Amino acid sequence: MRVLARVLLGLGVFLIIAGVLAVAWAPGVVKKTPLDVNTVTNYEGEASKIGVDDFAKKPVYAITMTKVDSKKSTDDHALFVETSCAVFDTGGAKECVNGNDPDLITASIDIYAEDRVSALSVDDKNLPEGTVVPEGLINKFPFGAEKKSYPFWDGTLGRAVDIEYKGEKTLFGLKTYEYSYTVKDEPIEVAEGTPGTYDNVITVNVDPKTGSIVKSGQDQQRYLEDGTPALDIQVVQTDASVKTAVDEAKTNGKSLTLLLTIVPIVGFVGGALCLLAGFVLLRRPRPETGARVAEKEKVGAGV
Repeated sequence: MRVLARVLLGLGVFLIIAGVLAVAWAPGVVKKTPLDVNTVTNYEGEASKIGVDDFAKKPVYAITMTKVDSKKSTDDHALFVETSCAVFDTGGAKECVNGNDPDLITASIDIYAEDRVSALSVDDKNLPEGTVVPEGLINKFPFGAEKKSYPFWDGTLGRAVDIEYKGEKTLFGLKTYEYSYTVKDEPIEVAEGTPGTYDNVITVNVDPKTGSIVKSGQDQQRYLEDGTPALDIQVVQTDASVKTAVDEAKTNGKSLTLLLTIVPIVGFVGGALCLLAGFVLLRRPRPETGARVAEKEKVGAGV
């Protein structure tokens, strides 16, 4: 019994320590943007562009490749390299094309750093010299996203815009928060050295637990200064791409629940029960040996 009591006491102490670590230490470790991010997000839709088929609407696809540069990232900051393109879909392989391809609509390469906890853009010493430092959120929301507005980076405008919470939406079994913002008649460079205006409606769906964006889309128009349409494009993330993002969010969410909820409950409750059982067993009187029982019987008989 005493051996079992010691085992229970040791197990109880271990579980209590595990619970304390899960509450005090784990959140600061697991609620951080990982440094192995390497994702490809696919979009589909339609667009028309000045000088192309009399501005007729044509099918398009868009691709965004997002990767963390782990060598230049730190414990506090994640440095991202993001490559994006939008291309008229002529039925070939869906991939980014070179700048001389007549089917190319837009293309960009962005390098930025973000805080691994808040997901907000930050200036970082490892960013290339001359890099424009964005403002606000860029490619994800913070862990435990809330039903409120957040500053969200619009690279075309070159500033952050408040993206507002719109409601809940379930995607492939995952409850998401939907956010959106609208800009209209904003002055921009439609092309290099060509001034004009810009309209856009951006919508994203976010897994509130991990902050990951599982679906996004936009409805964008650009105009020359005289009001001539230069670009009209609507794209939304493909169902297959959304499902991949949702599955990853579910997996990461389960890991967070295990480490931050289940482990503390098991640690504190299970540890307390083991300690209680151990102390009870220690306080129980030891069973008497056969010799001591026999000796008592002799004394009781007057021998």
